Amino acid sequence: MTKDVNRFENAPELALQWHQAGRGAALATVVQTWGSAPRRVGSQLVVDGAGRIEGSVSGGCVEGAVVFEAMDAIRDGKERMLEFGVSDEDAFAVGLACGGTIKVLVEPVGGALPVALLEDLVSARAARKALAYEVNLTTGQRQLVAEGHAERMRMDRSGLSEDGETFVAVHNPPLRLVVVGAVHIAQALVPMARIAGYDPVLIEPRGSFGAPERFPGETILEDWPDEAVAQLGLDARTALVLLTHDPKLDDPALEAGLRAECFYIGALGSTRTHTKRVDRMTEAGFTADQIGRIHGPVGLDIGAAGPAEIAVSILSEMTAVLRGKA
Repeated sequence: MTKDVNRFENAPELALQWHQAGRGAALATVVQTWGSAPRRVGSQLVVDGAGRIEGSVSGGCVEGAVVFEAMDAIRDGKERMLEFGVSDEDAFAVGLACGGTIKVLVEPVGGALPVALLEDLVSARAARKALAYEVNLTTGQRQLVAEGHAERMRMDRSGLSEDGETFVAVHNPPLRLVVVGAVHIAQALVPMARIAGYDPVLIEPRGSFGAPERFPGETILEDWPDEAVAQLGLDARTALVLLTHDPKLDDPALEAGLRAECFYIGALGSTRTHTKRVDRMTEAGFTADQIGRIHGPVGLDIGAAGPAEIAVSILSEMTAVLRGKA
């Protein structure tokens, strides 16, 4: 699972693990910010009964106070709502231009945060099921919901509801990029996508292209594309990018993508190449609406020249589609 250093994506799993190990655990979550707060809403810190921590809610300037309150919460089982004003001096120390304020919810596991609910959340995350975790800050009622927050889920944006009483924490599966074709563009696109928060996977049955030394540390599947995507599973948090120029390789994965819920499908090639691709997909029985999901030629038209710039255009288009701007 990809870790975003600003949000600490493995916090629920670690909190459950620590609790089950008898260490005690509390989850501290940024629920609201004003001004230039150091961490975005939804950022999390995990604290155990001895004060050991993972993650961050402020970049260091209020962590000590949060840990102290979290340890007390673990002992008495009650939640805490903490509010901190970040002074200009403290803000400068953590690299901010000016001060801000953050509000942090501390939830002890097995107390205010039921173990069964946390187990359900962790199981859903392992299954790549998108959920929102709702906490009524007045009544303390907690629940997991799969519907009702479409815009928040699309934007990965946790926050308070309009009534100011319910905090909604978005738990989307990690973004994933599936690239068919270990070509030069992929050598630039894969590391860029990883920086942007994606878990990239390369599909390349041609051994000379998919050599590990060309993609150090990356996951490379040497299966035929239709077999590889069947193994991976394609869902609404997956971008599929086809780079081989070879219909024998691209088309099987493309057909799988059109049958799935990939949020983005892009295919390399000229306008003429794409026209032929559309004809093949039509002959394969796909509708005009399904085929219209293909971004081809792939990438935003930024006048890209060379593999690296083409990779930038592809990642830009992926982002625009994900965030509803294209």
